Amino acid sequence: MKVPRSRHASRRAETPGRGGRRLVGVDVGGTFTDVVTFDVKTGALEVLKFPTTEDPSDGISKGLQDLGLRGRLSLLSHATTMATNALLTHAGLARTALITNEGFRDVLEIGRQRRPELYDLKTRRPVPIVRRRDRLTVRCRTAADGSVLEPLSEDDARSVSRTVVSGGFESVAVCFLNSYVGPDHERQMSAALRREGYRGHISLSCDVDREYREFERTSTTVVNAALAPKMAGYLFRLQASLRRVGIGAPFYVMNSDGGMSTAATAAARPVTTIESGPAAGVVASSKLARSLGLGSVLTFDMGGTTAKACTVTGSEPDVTREFEAAGRTHSGRSIRGSGYVVRGSFIDVAEVSAGGGTMAWLDETGRLQMGPESAGSDPGPACYGRGGVAPTVTDANLVTGRLSPTGLLGGRMRIDRKLGEEALERLAARSRLSALELAKAMVRLANDEMVRAISIVSVERGKDPREFTMIAFGGAGPMHACDLAEEMEMREVVVPAHAGLFSAYGLIVGDLTRTFISPAMGPPRGLGRRFARLDEEAREAMEADGLKRYRSERFIEARYAGQSHELRIPYGGETNVRQSFDARHRELYGYSSPDQIQVVNIGIRTRVPRSFADGSIANRHRGPDLPAAPAVKRAAWIGGETREVGVARREELELGDRGRGPCIIEEYDSTLVVNPSWNWTAERYGVRLSR
Repeated sequence: MKVPRSRHASRRAETPGRGGRRLVGVDVGGTFTDVVTFDVKTGALEVLKFPTTEDPSDGISKGLQDLGLRGRLSLLSHATTMATNALLTHAGLARTALITNEGFRDVLEIGRQRRPELYDLKTRRPVPIVRRRDRLTVRCRTAADGSVLEPLSEDDARSVSRTVVSGGFESVAVCFLNSYVGPDHERQMSAALRREGYRGHISLSCDVDREYREFERTSTTVVNAALAPKMAGYLFRLQASLRRVGIGAPFYVMNSDGGMSTAATAAARPVTTIESGPAAGVVASSKLARSLGLGSVLTFDMGGTTAKACTVTGSEPDVTREFEAAGRTHSGRSIRGSGYVVRGSFIDVAEVSAGGGTMAWLDETGRLQMGPESAGSDPGPACYGRGGVAPTVTDANLVTGRLSPTGLLGGRMRIDRKLGEEALERLAARSRLSALELAKAMVRLANDEMVRAISIVSVERGKDPREFTMIAFGGAGPMHACDLAEEMEMREVVVPAHAGLFSAYGLIVGDLTRTFISPAMGPPRGLGRRFARLDEEAREAMEADGLKRYRSERFIEARYAGQSHELRIPYGGETNVRQSFDARHRELYGYSSPDQIQVVNIGIRTRVPRSFADGSIANRHRGPDLPAAPAVKRAAWIGGETREVGVARREELELGDRGRGPCIIEEYDSTLVVNPSWNWTAERYGVRLSR
């Protein structure tokens, strides 16, 4: 079955782009590609959702052309799963060489000697991105204070460069000991490669990750080098494809920390984009929480492949400094040592394999299991009619009546209930359940997985979920939100307008940011001079990107002497370091210490705020033009019981409309299932639920 693109426009978008400035957010997911456009002057909002294509650059340009945006864009922001997928599958990773110090070619494999599963004799470590024979060494040595102990051997540099050229490597990672304080040898090695005629990509650790700890810095640089040719090629193709359809707007890419960077920066440092998709939804939630005056929110994003949870306090999401890309997870927890270590700033998201396309199966004991495999967009769930045969969460929601049997995307994307039932019946025949009982069990199991993700970011980190408001989004998020909130004893849920495209909305409200870090490794003295030098470096880099007007925020990463990990705190002057660090340490660990404080890194985060982002774009959205729909009811399994419930269309709700569950509120891109005992109210930004 051919799945058509579908387009929705607000009532204020009858003359799209006329006299306005169009901003576009494009979120490429594993199942669907979401597009949101917004006209700052007129308030016109348009959305588009279509299955992700094999080469997303083609689908994006065609989608924007369908919206008639030729020559009408002032900015395009993009989130992509390309880096993550490349690391998961190794498809498209560049053939990469690593150049390092003599005697250190095995740093990548030695790592931290972590075992993913301590007692599993057959445990699997990730396949090294760079084979041992492709790890080349040269003689040189820099001391921990940056002084040169042994100069770079010109003969070694020339020999290694010739090996790289003759070997046909697409990319090279260069990582020398202590180059975070003394980068000269890495720059000399880069120059030697160019002199010998190498034209591929070069990643220097002093540019990619200017921090101490050799393994983490080497791993991050290698991942960046392996991704760079693919990411640069994709971004180049996308820009060329956009130009062919008359779109030449400035182009930005979402970073893993929720900020945006230029396409050129993303191409050179793709390691910063690995978690760009999940970050976009959290950014949108932060903006909405600030607009609604919510101090603490828990974001819940359920899409076609995974479900994700994060906490946001004071409009700032939790951030982690280290991430294992393409690693395995267990009940939402990352299995240490199972992925590729990447260092940077990442919004701290717990993720589980519980999306609409997550497939059900029976283990050797006959027990029902869910995931981690997903049907994705091709072939997709069985009910899509595109060849999928395994039952998925989407099929289960359809058969239980929770999902509309007439189709998705406002009925424009047809689905086949019979195909979903047949997929469930095939699996049910091997179990002791009926097809309907199996569907209910699948929904319960998916909910159990998602509760674990929510618990990880809340209960396990000392946060009481009862004190948080849930913001539920993603194509399937609102369908499960009440079930999860009840399990976590939460009393309020916010479902934004166009919840299924909410992450794409985050792309057009996210600030343009860059982070600059410099090592310090000492007591908190003389930091003013260090920050002055870093300020100048940041100014030059931002101006090179054409961003001359920006704000900057200073921070330090510090620890008590003898500790092995650092905490990031805002920098308000040397006299405030002790007080600020002690307070943060007490907040996280329950105590502080009189021990000496050691500053490991200083940093500056530059920010170019979106001038229009004074709140939620959804506050300005009235809803799409659709023909009036008759009041309908259907049998649906809600709150543990099958009953006849009313079905409303969110676009037809008036501000202030209210009601009580059980009921279903359908929208172009998502479905909200309201459980019994929950009250709902239609507000400007969407629907608020409470009990």
